[in-house]
Amino acid sequence: MESASRDELREVQNSRLRAAVQNAYENVDFYRETFDEHGLTPDDIESVEDLSKLPFTTKENFRDNYPTGMFAVEMDDVVRIHASSGTTGKPKIVGYTRDDLDVWSKAVARCLVAAGIGADDVVQNAYGYGLFTGGLGLHQGVEELGATVIPIGGGNTQRQVEMLDDLGSDVISCTPSYALYLAEVADDMGIDVRDLPLRTVIFGAEPCTEPMRNEIEERLGVTGIDIYGLSEIVGPGVSIECEEQDGLHIWEDYFYPEVIDPNTGDPVAEGEEGELVLTTLAKDALPVLRYRTGDLTTLNYDTCECGRTCVRMDNITGRSDDLIIVRGVNFYPSEVESVVLEFDEVAPHYRIDLRREGNLDQLEITVELVEDFDGSSTDLETRIGKRLSNVLSFTPDELNLVEYGDIARTEVGKVQRVYDHRGQ
Repeated sequence: MESASRDELREVQNSRLRAAVQNAYENVDFYRETFDEHGLTPDDIESVEDLSKLPFTTKENFRDNYPTGMFAVEMDDVVRIHASSGTTGKPKIVGYTRDDLDVWSKAVARCLVAAGIGADDVVQNAYGYGLFTGGLGLHQGVEELGATVIPIGGGNTQRQVEMLDDLGSDVISCTPSYALYLAEVADDMGIDVRDLPLRTVIFGAEPCTEPMRNEIEERLGVTGIDIYGLSEIVGPGVSIECEEQDGLHIWEDYFYPEVIDPNTGDPVAEGEEGELVLTTLAKDALPVLRYRTGDLTTLNYDTCECGRTCVRMDNITGRSDDLIIVRGVNFYPSEVESVVLEFDEVAPHYRIDLRREGNLDQLEITVELVEDFDGSSTDLETRIGKRLSNVLSFTPDELNLVEYGDIARTEVGKVQRVYDHRGQ
């Protein structure tokens, strides 16, 4: 399927979509009521071209049907439960049958092969295990491939470095921010990660700009590969970059992608940026139709240099709900990150604080200096301030340069960059 023609792929997609729609309609009250409200039956959805007849599924629908109202099977058939972090409300509960886990394992194994990983490699999995899908999702994919997995999980960073050294791990999977923290800890231990056998970092769970990837590759002496997924759809394994690093291949026989205008819900032209919408084509326990991911990307249907024909999505550098509005100006945290990483004098760590004084929003940006900085802080602050003003189209109210290590690191879970105090 990875190199099938578009016609062959479409035939598989349409067949699986019809089964997924029937499953959702017959077994999920939410979808049956949605179909009925719009005067639709499963017979009206014969192909992926008919998906536009359906309304979107949103994270609010998951929360309204908490905990298991979106399940299409009885709990007796569910063999595993995962959940989203729930940082913005109730977590989204997801369930898997044995067949679902098999599909997930195969999707992740595809990802690993696309990234240049083989059965003779050792993969150190530094994603968190537990309800978060990252740890067990990557783990089962490595086992499906037949490679060796080290289930070290997140945190305990000195031990991570020791294991990289002692066991000669070829690959590590973690968040991009943790990859950089790993390099810092290794430096403190007197170990140069670039001298180790490690050759690939598979990073995900956080947006990663191209400058951030370059920083990871330079600091660790590796190839950085972006993997994508989300709990509601399956977890990691929806898509991944191949060794060409030219977009993330979506396994379209499992997950059907659309890109829409996040404001209107209308489809955008091919190659135009918009919000990614996904439909599951091979899930039993939790069929999901037209799920608004909130992630901003583009789709490229050209055949990749690697020979794979499945569509490629661009790296996710922001979410539609990550948009920051300050005094009527819109920007994304990734725009701040891109500026920070332009300057050799600062470390790849920053934070954004939003406050309100009276009726006026205030933007404070804090940037960390490199460990051996010996230049003029005043001059550097001026240069960074000017660059931020050019990129953001307005001047931040406060720009702070702090000493190396002053910004808190995240050893487990996703890094927090934005702190919005305006509602406090």
